[in-house]
Amino acid sequence: MKIRSIDQRKRQKFDVSGEKLFKLTIAGGAAFWGTSIVTSLLPIAAKYREAFSNWSIQTVWVGSLIAGLMVGCCVSYFLVAVFPKIPTKSPILKSVIISSIALVLAIILNDVPLILHAPSDALYYFFIGVGFNAARFLFLGIAVGYLYEKLYE
Repeated sequence: MKIRSIDQRKRQKFDVSGEKLFKLTIAGGAAFWGTSIVTSLLPIAAKYREAFSNWSIQTVWVGSLIAGLMVGCCVSYFLVAVFPKIPTKSPILKSVIISSIALVLAIILNDVPLILHAPSDALYYFFIGVGFNAARFLFLGIAVGYLYEKLYE
């Protein structure tokens, strides 16, 4: 019986409250969506959408809301789940680290395939897309980390 109680104490318990996770997800999704709207109004964004002619600004805005909520949920969940294991003290920095990992995955899954089917100046548009995504994911990480700090501390 003692072995069982020792094993239970060794386990890391984390509180994934549905309400707090929902708030973190909404905050991250809103930051991602707001950044998408602001960046999509830039003149260089119009050239970026023109290079990939099947995109419209309305598609970007609706798609970024859905993507922001999905990424925000993942970042929020992993922030809550592995919070003690990330080697920094600031929740904002921890959240930015997690969102940076999500950024790398998004670049690999989204931007790399685009350059394979893009016009001759695909590398130029690749870096534009990476810049837009970096801004989105950075602000998502900051928003989730800031709200986490307010909710949990």
